Amino acid sequence: MKTFALLLVSAAALLAGTAANVTFYRDVLPVLQERCQSCHRPGEVGPMAFGAYDQTRPWAKAIKQAVLLGKMPPWYADAPQGRFHNDPRLSQQEIDKLVAWADSGAPAGNPKDAPRPVTFLDGWTIDKPDAIFQVPTPFQIPATGTLEYTYVIVPTGFTEDRWITQVEVRPGNRAVVHHANVYIREPGSNWLREYPMGKLFVPEERGERVGTGGSSSAGASVREQVIAGYSPGRPAKQVPAGYAMLIPAGSDLVFQLHYTTNGKATTDITRVGFVYAKSTPSKRVIRVQASNAGFVIPPGAQDYPVAGSAALGVDCELLNVYPHMHLRGKSMTLSAVYPTGEHEEFVRVPHYDFNWQLVYSFSKPRMLPKGTVLKANATFDNSATNPFNPDPKKSVRWGDQSWDEMMVGFFDLAIPVKTDPASVLVAQ
Repeated sequence: MKTFALLLVSAAALLAGTAANVTFYRDVLPVLQERCQSCHRPGEVGPMAFGAYDQTRPWAKAIKQAVLLGKMPPWYADAPQGRFHNDPRLSQQEIDKLVAWADSGAPAGNPKDAPRPVTFLDGWTIDKPDAIFQVPTPFQIPATGTLEYTYVIVPTGFTEDRWITQVEVRPGNRAVVHHANVYIREPGSNWLREYPMGKLFVPEERGERVGTGGSSSAGASVREQVIAGYSPGRPAKQVPAGYAMLIPAGSDLVFQLHYTTNGKATTDITRVGFVYAKSTPSKRVIRVQASNAGFVIPPGAQDYPVAGSAALGVDCELLNVYPHMHLRGKSMTLSAVYPTGEHEEFVRVPHYDFNWQLVYSFSKPRMLPKGTVLKANATFDNSATNPFNPDPKKSVRWGDQSWDEMMVGFFDLAIPVKTDPASVLVAQ
């Protein structure tokens, strides 16, 4: 018993000594560089910067609480580590360092122990863009009121096909940009042709580029593909080596902009940057979706189910998945039923958070044979117990605004470059 007691005392002393020796420059800063600074730096989504010691120390206790509760880095998939290559969750060793640093008074330590600063490209999280396009004139956001989705069409001027490996949509004013999507309108598309180039407008048609009928939608026309978008917490889009997204020669960019007022009149200029492929890829990346726009969520419903699906007409590779709902979104599971009848769950998000709309990128592509049915199964909380619910007494339908709802499961697929995208989805 004496020996056991001595071992416990020694272990406690060792842990206490380790905690006391944890310093910002030697132990904490490397974790912040690797896990936090991509967001927590000037101009990015993080509300405070974790660069210099003086910037970070006031947040030591908040950092401790956030990592112990699993709130930071944000991650909502109920999946084992290793399934998704962009899983940002901290290791236990990293958590222990941050907690020990806060508990020991957040000491600075020796600045000579600091790693080299991480160099970020100013204004972009992707590599230096080969081409940048932007909204031609600043959008004027009033102090109050509701703003409809606003569009602007920008010609690319591309005289040859362009293969894209990285793309990022960057708002000029994150405080008022609810979301921004950029679509590729190919030369053969008639979508929005009645509107002028370079002028902001609100189209007569409303709604996202998805079906509005009550059944599932496979997404926009193959001549009107979304290539990237911005929403809080959503990363820039990058595809694996040998894969790329196509912008055909003569295409236009269609910016879809959704702003929310915050009590102060301001302006925004949203941009999009593209990185070109260095060689012709072997696979083309496209986005499809399983959605349902015909739901009516009853007042007070706490766990209301909505489902959508889409069927594949060719063999594909699945690269990532992305669930999308609004403020009443509670959970979503994205999965597939294979031609054999076997069911596979890709991702389950049991506690959906509208403020962090994350893309879940697989460590290895999933092979999807022809005849696979992609499924999105969501639940909504329209009750008074949902703290984000704008009005629990309202029946809720599909709509553009955050107080309306959407239910979309996005799937990024890879197909051989010679495969016709129009053949990817078939009627069920």
